[in-house]
Amino acid sequence: MSTTQTPYQILGEDGIRRLSEAFYDVMDEAHEAAGIRAMHACDLAPMKGKLADYLIEWMGGPPLYSGKTGSVCMTEPHEPFHIGPEERDQWLLCMDRALERIEANEDLKNMLKQPMFRVADAVRNREGPSIARDDPNIIAAG
Repeated sequence: MSTTQTPYQILGEDGIRRLSEAFYDVMDEAHEAAGIRAMHACDLAPMKGKLADYLIEWMGGPPLYSGKTGSVCMTEPHEPFHIGPEERDQWLLCMDRALERIEANEDLKNMLKQPMFRVADAVRNREGPSIARDDPNIIAAG
């Protein structure tokens, strides 16, 4: 009888933290992710830690994120930002590339593909076109 490991068991806390680092490094470097990069402060270090804590819990590890925030709800923190299909897809692009960077195996990537899409799509709060550059809720990068 075989048992399926959780992503947390596969990557461990250190691997998930590397994934979070790689995710934001990709976001910072990829011109295709400029829309979502513009929603973040210049210093991505605090977000790297928050994403890591969230992913550790989401992937089956200890409740680090909810222990700090009281919730694992992702929609509320993203409400001020225009997140449509384009921004969702930029996020998924960064996650796909981050998984490549940490050399995640194909089984893990396939295991995460649909759940990651569901998380990214749940945060979507707009149907329309990409973010407006004059939106006061966008923190200018740079």
